Amino acid sequence: MFETDPRYLGGISKTVEYKGFRFDIGGHRFFSKSAEVEAFWSEILGDDMVDRPRLSRIYYRGQFFQYPLKALEALTKLGIWESVLCVLSYLKARLSPVKDPKSFQDWVTNQFGERLFGIFFKTYTEKVWGMSCKEISADWAAQRIKGLSLWSAIKNALFPPKPTSGADRSKVIKTLIDTFRYPRLGPGMMWERCGELIRDMGGQILMGHRVARLEPHRDGSWSVTARSLSGQETTVHASHVISSTDIRALARMLTPHISTRAGEAARSLRYRDFLTVALIVRDTQHLPDNWIYIHDPNVKVGRVQNFKSWSPELVPDPEMACYGLEYFCFEGDGTWAMADADLIRLAGRELEQIGLAEQKDVVDGYVIRQPKAYPVYDDAYAQHVDQVRDEIAAKFPGLHLVGRNGMHKYNNQDHAMMTSMLTVRNILAGYNRYDVWQVNQDAEYHEAGEVPSEATSGASGLRMVPTRVATEAEQLSNLSRTVSRGAGPSPEVPNPVARQD
Repeated sequence: MFETDPRYLGGISKTVEYKGFRFDIGGHRFFSKSAEVEAFWSEILGDDMVDRPRLSRIYYRGQFFQYPLKALEALTKLGIWESVLCVLSYLKARLSPVKDPKSFQDWVTNQFGERLFGIFFKTYTEKVWGMSCKEISADWAAQRIKGLSLWSAIKNALFPPKPTSGADRSKVIKTLIDTFRYPRLGPGMMWERCGELIRDMGGQILMGHRVARLEPHRDGSWSVTARSLSGQETTVHASHVISSTDIRALARMLTPHISTRAGEAARSLRYRDFLTVALIVRDTQHLPDNWIYIHDPNVKVGRVQNFKSWSPELVPDPEMACYGLEYFCFEGDGTWAMADADLIRLAGRELEQIGLAEQKDVVDGYVIRQPKAYPVYDDAYAQHVDQVRDEIAAKFPGLHLVGRNGMHKYNNQDHAMMTSMLTVRNILAGYNRYDVWQVNQDAEYHEAGEVPSEATSGASGLRMVPTRVATEAEQLSNLSRTVSRGAGPSPEVPNPVARQD
């Protein structure tokens, strides 16, 4: 096994350590509707998996709102007049909804009303994706906020569900869960333990090694060559290769064996990146939140993690707190390229501006940059993925794509893990019994040849992420090219997420 990181296993699920403090990159709730995944977590960590209460809030106009919605709190903090306007806006949306909603803004407005869309959805969504909500496809909202509306949120506030555990977890809207399991030393604890088990069974993990070449042989075997940080190359031979690296990088590794057409498709895939500024502060406020969504356009930060509430053992000094301020960006843009010291100062100022701590209480900081955190679903991404996927299936049956970047799917961790588990079953069986591309957002799956219903798999098995709504001019242009070519939709659709260099 080759791991690019010289120190940590787990990719985006690693836990970074700095002076005894541990940072979860992005915040990982261990909650799944898949009994198999839950059983795997229990088997690996046992009593090291602890139950944690879930508390998330939204910061808006200097106020903190619990999420899911607490009706009386929202009424008090928004004010009676604003609350009345929100209800009237919701009723208007229900009586006169946007017909055939195409954008994220249209869909959410239909579900919550225009005013609540502006308060609780617009700013944060645009920070995360670097796109206007008018440009993001309604398909993403329909899946991402599946089962949730203003009425369901109010009903949940007035009639709270019983604590979720065991079989009841499969019936709960994920957005509304109130507890989750969590490794006491962070999610990286899971993968470090897996690494120990692999080594105990005679397996080898080469840390700090980036795969440079994948060479298939006529007998179906592979030579995999990786390069260490010092430039030394190591080659291993295998009958199967499981890849969780991003498809764009994988295509380079296979060159010159992959076709020009598939290589161009792979290079067209895009990613949204982010960085975490972890601030160690004197714990004067004792915040109970796991994380806070920042719906304030006056600050750059999009979300704040409170690591002490994820697990007290992430913070070794009880007098201290540790907050992870998340900044969504593109690799190489102005935010990404800022010096660590400047980012720490920015995060300290914004933490005080939000009201979570005073700058004078910040005693240290650490920056973690996470490239390719979110695969971007632009107008042509599916066609590009299919081109690479079809060629790999036809030419390289011993090469298996898994995980978020390996499949260019915006997966939850249980979803990603299930693709790996089923891939191993396919290899052991000697044929593709399971179609891993049909694992859906709840880590449910189907045997190959079984046609999943749209209700259970979302038609494609994808956990949706934003796609842009094409302008009328682009739609006409695409139609013109399609007619002139006598073929399917043109792959030459503009990328909706422009780099912000």
